[in-house]
Amino acid sequence: MAGAASWSFSENDFQQIQAQLQAFLRESNARCALLVDRAGQLVATVGEAPQFDSTAFASLTAADFSANDQLARMIGENEFASLVHQGEKESMFLADVAKRVILVVLFDQRTTLGLVKLKGKRAVQKLTQAFEEMFKGVGTGPAAPQKGVLEGAEDEIDKLFG
Repeated sequence: MAGAASWSFSENDFQQIQAQLQAFLRESNARCALLVDRAGQLVATVGEAPQFDSTAFASLTAADFSANDQLARMIGENEFASLVHQGEKESMFLADVAKRVILVVLFDQRTTLGLVKLKGKRAVQKLTQAFEEMFKGVGTGPAAPQKGVLEGAEDEIDKLFG
């Protein structure tokens, strides 16, 4: 799979994506939205600045999504289009965008999972459309997840907890 280095945003594309993410945050009352490519590279962040290492977070997010794709196949699904990690105070909603990037939404008690999922579905549709247009422009279609993503995650886990 080609990572973020194989495609790029024009300034206009980047502004359009940021505007869509900002609108989503306003509508959902979520704290932060990140876009992570399937190789684990952080593509964009909108909203409250994360209080953690966003590079490690992006790598682990891609690995999490890849691992869940494998779990989906084991139970007879092609993939899980979205994932939820719900904590006592902080939660995450992750959704596939154009089979190439992952929308990661961080939210707390200021909103509900239902509202994040409802508004997230519309945001994913708009983002997917935007990314598909960008990929057409560079002749790059959706890519399959790469097995090496998990290897990078292991290194990040070792750095964090080693």
